[in-house]
Amino acid sequence: MSDRQAMFAETPLGRRKRRTERVAKYFFGFMAMAMVVPLLLIVGYVVVKGWPCLSWEFLTTNPRGGGIRGGIWPALVGTIYLVGLSLCVSAPIGVLAAVYLNEYAKDNWFTRIVNLAVVNLAGVPSIVHGLFGVGAFVYAMHFGKSIISASLTLAIMTLPVIIASTKEALAAVPMSFREACWNVGATRWQTIRRIVLPNSISGILTGVILQVSRAAGETAPVMLTGVTVYKAVSDNGFFLYTLNEQCMSLSMHLYYIATQASGAPPALPYAIAVVLLAVVLLVNATAITFRVVLRSRKKW
Repeated sequence: MSDRQAMFAETPLGRRKRRTERVAKYFFGFMAMAMVVPLLLIVGYVVVKGWPCLSWEFLTTNPRGGGIRGGIWPALVGTIYLVGLSLCVSAPIGVLAAVYLNEYAKDNWFTRIVNLAVVNLAGVPSIVHGLFGVGAFVYAMHFGKSIISASLTLAIMTLPVIIASTKEALAAVPMSFREACWNVGATRWQTIRRIVLPNSISGILTGVILQVSRAAGETAPVMLTGVTVYKAVSDNGFFLYTLNEQCMSLSMHLYYIATQASGAPPALPYAIAVVLLAVVLLVNATAITFRVVLRSRKKW
């Protein structure tokens, strides 16, 4: 080897670094696969087990025989009602609260207490939220066991996630953007409305996605506040319920069929689980697509 070639030859230290980098790459790749593969196996197992019951009639007809025959249309519509109404309540309140905490509130003891309360509220078990919903909405506000009570309970339960994710999204917008607006005479609200919110909308949607996923799958809070095991409905239309009455939901229907119903086909609980997963994935995919489009328009 000539002196020139020896000058650019890889040293033992460089080889060790390259081996370490390769080991780290494969290790993290293995950890990623360790999360994805079990998920795919679980979803595939549920789909295979529930396939005999899956059909268009199963999705669009009413249950019969106490829920062990027929379809799941009222439960599917009830889930959409609960998730949609809770989203309409929690998303605006959560985003506005996060805007205040991140853009207006001063860093003092009160703000720190509020932030701590938000973090702690996110860790409260769902059954406790359900008991709060019973006391606050069913009895204190006299809504009774209804869609309104169940949706408000879900909104309270998912509010901390939206606040936390929105705060992180707002904080990710560079301070120089705000300073540039202030230097040309824009008010704080104009800066938030024209610059901060448009550049953080993709992160805000992350909290909304998490809210939808959690709200659709909860059983304990809605069971206590407004969801029933079975409710006869008049037809197969979309407007099956009014907001002041109880409804069925996929999570409660799945719990009942899997644990209490007798004589149900073995594939029925799995089919209900597949539909619940499909609803969550469809909503999430829509929100993710919207988020990707908005993120692609960023200039930074």
